[in-house]
Amino acid sequence: MKTSQIVSLFLGICTIFCLESCVKDSLEEPIETATETENESEEPAPVGELLITDLKIPDGFEFKTEKPLQLVINDNTTGVKYDVYAYRASTAQGQFTYISEEDEEITDTDVIVDNLNHLLFSGVPSGGRIEHSFVVPSYFEKLYIRRKEGFAYSSSIVDIVGNEVTYTHVPSSGKGASSSKSAIEDYLYCVNGSGELFQVDPLNGDYTFISTMPMGSYTAAIDQQNKVLYSIGRSKPNPLMKYDMINDAWTTVANLGIGGPRLDYNTQDGLLYFSTGDKLYTIDPLNGTILSQWVINGLDKKQGGDLAFAEDGTLFLCSFSGLYRLTLNNEGDYDSTRISGEDLPFSPTSMTFDSNNELWLANNGSNSNLIVMDTQTGGWEYRYGPNSNSGVSFGRTINDLTTFRIIDETAVDPDTDGDGITDSNDDFPEDADKAFEQFTPSKYGWGTLAFEDLWPFLGDYDFNDTTINYRFVAILNSDNMAVQLDIHFEVTSDGAGFANAFGIEFESIAPSLVESVTGTVLTEGFINVAANGTEQGQSRAVVILFDNNEAMLNIPSKVSVKFTTPITTNQLGLAPFNPFLIVDEDRGKEIHLPNRFRTSLGINDTEVEGVNQDEDGNYQTGTGLPWAINIIHNFKPPKENVPVNQAYNFFNEWAASGGAAYQDWYKDSVGYRNESELQ
Repeated sequence: MKTSQIVSLFLGICTIFCLESCVKDSLEEPIETATETENESEEPAPVGELLITDLKIPDGFEFKTEKPLQLVINDNTTGVKYDVYAYRASTAQGQFTYISEEDEEITDTDVIVDNLNHLLFSGVPSGGRIEHSFVVPSYFEKLYIRRKEGFAYSSSIVDIVGNEVTYTHVPSSGKGASSSKSAIEDYLYCVNGSGELFQVDPLNGDYTFISTMPMGSYTAAIDQQNKVLYSIGRSKPNPLMKYDMINDAWTTVANLGIGGPRLDYNTQDGLLYFSTGDKLYTIDPLNGTILSQWVINGLDKKQGGDLAFAEDGTLFLCSFSGLYRLTLNNEGDYDSTRISGEDLPFSPTSMTFDSNNELWLANNGSNSNLIVMDTQTGGWEYRYGPNSNSGVSFGRTINDLTTFRIIDETAVDPDTDGDGITDSNDDFPEDADKAFEQFTPSKYGWGTLAFEDLWPFLGDYDFNDTTINYRFVAILNSDNMAVQLDIHFEVTSDGAGFANAFGIEFESIAPSLVESVTGTVLTEGFINVAANGTEQGQSRAVVILFDNNEAMLNIPSKVSVKFTTPITTNQLGLAPFNPFLIVDEDRGKEIHLPNRFRTSLGINDTEVEGVNQDEDGNYQTGTGLPWAINIIHNFKPPKENVPVNQAYNFFNEWAASGGAAYQDWYKDSVGYRNESELQ
C-alpha cells in the first residue's frame, strides 16, 4: 500500500471516530455540547413555508369552509315576507394599482368588504314561524334579516350564537298590518350621451323610447312630486335641462359650466345633488344656482359612477372602484365607506333605487347591462343586457338611471295563484305549488367542489383534476317545504387524465321520493338510471349529473330534481349534500369529501398496486389530507402541478389551525393569492 493511501485511511478512521464520539457526547450531555446548542438555535420552518404533505393536520379537521346554521323566525303578522342574508361588517386594507383615465398608473388604498350578496332564502311565516337549516361560510358571524310588510321594509342584524339564530319580531307601538296597501309600479328612466331618453320596465326589461334630448347627457334625476326629470348636458356650457313628463317638453334652466357623471334629486330639501371627481355640489333646480360644495374623502377611484338617495335619506355613490355610503363628518365634508369589496368587473355609470329599495346600476359600454346590487353586502347580478341570462338586450349605452314611480293608493295586493301568498311576496305568483327559494351558497354566489382523482394514492394537490362550480336552489311552497331542487353547475377545470363522472347522494331521501330528474348529461353508457332519473341500485336517492367531465368543461348547466311530495328542508339536507367523483368510468371508485360515506355502489378496495394512503376509507390520508374539498366561494383552481398551498398563501395556516385561522383563505383579498399560479 502506498504511503498516501495509508495516510488517507488513517485520516478516514480518525474522522469516523470523531463523528461517533460527537454523537455519543451529544446523547449523554445534550445541553452542554456545541452540536446540541446549534440544533437548539435552529427555528422550525414557518407553517406557511411547509410542503403540503408536511403539514400537521389536527385530528378531526375535515377541511370545511362552511358551518351549518339553524334559524328560527317568530312572527304572527299576516302577509309579511322575510329575506335572510349572511352578513359580515369587518373590513381590511391594502394597496392596489390601477390605470387612470389619463393612462397614469396610480397606487392607492383598497378597503375590502365581503362582497358576495349572500341571500340565503326568502319565505313567509307558516303558523307564525319560519324554520330553516342551511350553511354559511365559516367566517360569517351575523345574519342580515330583512322584513317586508306590504310595501314597507325593515331590517335587523343579528348575531350567530353557536350554530343557531332565533329572531322574534316585536310589532311597533300603534302600527299594524293593513290588508290594503299602495301598489307602486316602477319605471327606470335612462339617458345617454347620444341624446336619448328612454324607459325600461324593471319587471321584464321592456324598452320604450320617450324623447330626444336637447343635448346628450351622463346624468338624470326625477322630482317625483312635480313629475320633472333633470339632466345636465355633457358638453360646454353644460346646460341644466328640464323635461316636463306630463307635457313631454324640454326647457333649459341655466348653463352650469361644469359637467360630470353623478346626479340625484333629494326629496328632503328639494335640491339637486351633483358630483364629479371627489366633489359634491347642491344645485337649485329652479334657476341652476350652485349653492354649496363638499369634498368627498376616501374614494379609491374618482372617475365615473353616479349617486342616489335611499328612501331613508342615506346617500350612496358609485365610482369605477365600486359602491360607497356617504356620511357628513364634523369638518363639514363627506366621508365615504366602501361597500363593494373588490373592484367591479364593469365600470358603473349610473344608479337608482326602486320602490323596493333595490339598487339598479348600468355599466359603461355601447350595449349596457342593467345590474342589481345589494347595499348591505355589495353583491350584484346582471339583470338585463348582454352579460345577463335574461335574453333582453338594449343595444345602446345607458349613461344614467333614475326611477319614476306610479302609485295606486287604493290597490290591493292580489294572490293570483291562490296559495295564500300575495303576489308581491311570491317568487312564483302564478304557480300555486311554488312560492319561495332557498340558495346555497347564495342567490348570486357560487360554491366550488375540487377533486384530486388519484385516490387512494397521493396526488399533486393542485385540486384541479375536476373542479365544479355550483349553486343549489331549493324551491319551496307556501308552507316552506321543498318541492324541487335546481342544481346550477359548471365544470371549471379538467386537469385529469381520466374521464370522470360526478354525482350527489341525498342521504335522507329514498329514491321513491323523487318524481323526476331532468338535465343530466349521461353519454358513456356505464351509469344505469331508473325511470325517475335516479341511479339504479342505490338505497338512497343518487343523481349522477354527468359522466364525462371533459365534455362538460365551461358549459353552464342545470339539473332539476322534483319530489313526489313536499319535504322539509331538514329532510332535504344541507347542500352540497354528499357529492362524489367517479374516476375513469370505474363505477365503484368514488371520491368523497372527508369522512363522508360512499354510496351503495362505491367500493373501498384496499388491495391496490402501490401505497394505499386511505386504508381506513375515510377519504383522508394518514396525515389528514383530503382528496376533495368544498369551498363555499367561487374558487379559482391552481395551474397543473401547483399545490394549492403555493397558489393560496394562507392555506397552510388555515389547515394547520384546524380551520380557525384565515377562514377566508380562498378569497381575492390583498396578499391571499399568487395570481401567476392560478388558472
